[in-house]
Amino acid sequence: MPAKSGKKTRGNIRLAVQILFFMVVLSIVAGHALAVAGISIPILSDASLHAVCPFGGVVSLYQWISQGSFVKKVHESSLILGGLVLILAIALGPVFCGWVCPFGSLQEWIGKLGRKIFKRRYNAMVPPTLDAILRYLRYVVLLWVLYMTAVTGLLIFADFDPYYTLFNFWTGEVALSGVIILLAVLILSLAVERPFCKYACPYGAVLGLSNLIRLFPVRRRSSSCIDCKLCDRRCPMNIEVSTTDRVRDHQCISCNECSSEAACPRPDTVAMRFKPWKQGGDQSHSADAGGGLS
Repeated sequence: MPAKSGKKTRGNIRLAVQILFFMVVLSIVAGHALAVAGISIPILSDASLHAVCPFGGVVSLYQWISQGSFVKKVHESSLILGGLVLILAIALGPVFCGWVCPFGSLQEWIGKLGRKIFKRRYNAMVPPTLDAILRYLRYVVLLWVLYMTAVTGLLIFADFDPYYTLFNFWTGEVALSGVIILLAVLILSLAVERPFCKYACPYGAVLGLSNLIRLFPVRRRSSSCIDCKLCDRRCPMNIEVSTTDRVRDHQCISCNECSSEAACPRPDTVAMRFKPWKQGGDQSHSADAGGGLS
């Protein structure tokens, strides 16, 4: 019972963090909208969605290096946030995707309804062969966004970005293409977990590469694994954690849902660790030991 209680507490913490950042972004957007209407709110009135989007720093990097300026609407804060998120990703992987991104969280919340509707068919409807190909589509999107932004000096992706559309659809500043993509993603979220994250998010493509070099990767201790595959079923990105000793998949979002703190019934068997477990020490490992960073 204590183990189950601990898993529930950990799940509640992640949900609380997701809700917190969702409300922060919503507050910033609302404050900016009120400022435009002539109602000033301290701190919030000076912020905008572009100012707190770390991807803005990525798309503006070429112009900043070559010309010393930022792409229109992109703020210096975006470059700073982008750098901080990148440093965090090198250490812990795409934590931004799994814990912070409001649009990723919204897809996940809609997916909870989809899981009740489709049950076991949920997140398993896309044929594996097609799914494997589609997962690289977001790198095509990334290259297109970087090229078009560098050539035009404009924030081209804003017209197609469902995240931007979600928090600006009432302003009249969004393009029809963005509205269509947003609706499509929200509908798809009922059948596929985090469809935009998996197949189209350019920032997720950037952060996903950190899984190849991150200091604290998700590791599985094969000697204590009972092959229940709960880690596989819990992973929102359909990664087969049970078949590897270290998760290097570019789709991992560091949500830690596969870990011994959340899904795995064996203590300290799936966890984010700097080093793998020492061989020969598993037999004496205490059944009450906890997971986590080590």
